[in-house]
Amino acid sequence: MISYRKLNYLFFSLLIVGLVGCSSSSDKNFQALAKQSLEQQVNWDLEQADAVEVVQLSDLMNIPELDELIHQAMHSNPGLQQTLMALKIVYAQRTATNSERIPELTAGFSGSKEESSDASYSTDLTVSWELDLWNKIADSTSAADKDIASNLATLQSAKDTLAANIMRAWLQISLQKQLVDIETQRLAVLEDNESFILEKYRSGLGELEDLDTAKTNSASTRSTLAEYNETLAQNKRSLTLLLGQLGGEQNFNISTEFPQVLAPLASLPNQDLSRRPDLQSAFFAIEAEEFRTKVAYKKLLPSISLQVALSDIASSPSEALLTSPLWSILGQLSAPLFDGGYLRAQAEIADLTTENSYWNYQNTLLTAVNEVENALGQEKSLALQQQHLQDAFASAVRSFANYQEKYREGLVDISDLISVQTNSFDVQANLIQVKYNRLVNRIDLGLALGLGVSS
Repeated sequence: MISYRKLNYLFFSLLIVGLVGCSSSSDKNFQALAKQSLEQQVNWDLEQADAVEVVQLSDLMNIPELDELIHQAMHSNPGLQQTLMALKIVYAQRTATNSERIPELTAGFSGSKEESSDASYSTDLTVSWELDLWNKIADSTSAADKDIASNLATLQSAKDTLAANIMRAWLQISLQKQLVDIETQRLAVLEDNESFILEKYRSGLGELEDLDTAKTNSASTRSTLAEYNETLAQNKRSLTLLLGQLGGEQNFNISTEFPQVLAPLASLPNQDLSRRPDLQSAFFAIEAEEFRTKVAYKKLLPSISLQVALSDIASSPSEALLTSPLWSILGQLSAPLFDGGYLRAQAEIADLTTENSYWNYQNTLLTAVNEVENALGQEKSLALQQQHLQDAFASAVRSFANYQEKYREGLVDISDLISVQTNSFDVQANLIQVKYNRLVNRIDLGLALGLGVSS
């Protein structure tokens, strides 16, 4: 029989073994390292007169019809709903984890009968509970809380990305409408040229080669116009897909002129980038893994569990319902002494997983900074491109008018006129494309700075 003194000695021996096993946890504070990385000062200067401080991503365009489409997509986009379901699963997992802190109550009822004996019935009611001496279960619950926070940030990131894609689709449809208008104008001019050349040819003043050239350019433009119309239809179907709707193309009320898209103000990364939900999600993942690392090391410590049971045996079911129960109490102290290094390996894996989550955060942060810098550089470059193309288009329009008059007077041939006409419409199309690129880039910049939609 083991004496009380020996039990005390055994308990403290197990405690020392557990504490020694727990002492090898990583001493790196990855949360502090992550915060230090975010707080590094990087000066970003937009140097743009129309740059403003905005809160919501949708404020960059501020179109009521667009806001309604974004609101609609938040409730019906399948991809976003899948992200929401993943969040609900994490909530349920947290409930399951936290339930380990609550005593477990089980009840049982059984009956048996053997030959030459009366039937017997037994009932038992058992309460079992593991004492959370080292806050192991509490740490598991805290890790689950951080998982929820991480998934909430992931959901917000999915919402922001969806809103940005709808805004881009809106601008894409507007761009395609303008390109269709340009090609329609080009075709009208080419058809006028074809009619004029045909009249000259019939009167004996023109040549057959000129007529063939005019017909070739008209047919080529009709082909391009058909392509642009189909691309416009595909863009509308893509927007419908983002909205999570069936039925193909819809008639969206989108203007042929670009809306105003504000340039978001860029300041310091610790003011702007901290709003990015992907960074928030990565940071919460670090915290969750640090709690799991604590749990992994605490599994090396002794554990104490208690069990209280009530049982009763009788010859009838009614008498067996704990009318005269017997009770018993069982206390159990256990500690891992030898498991082939399994628990130690699990603790090391937890350490490495935490460090890996830190490097994932670093990668997300570097990507975020790169996205902001690229968007700022694009804003300046596209502004210059737009200015130069506006000057080029003004010159092309004047040149087109001059060449058209000279051709009617017979001073230049048809190839020169068509070349000038083509250049004028090409420059106009390039100008429209650069304007579109600049507006989309401002949406990209807002997203990079952490602007989003309401949660």
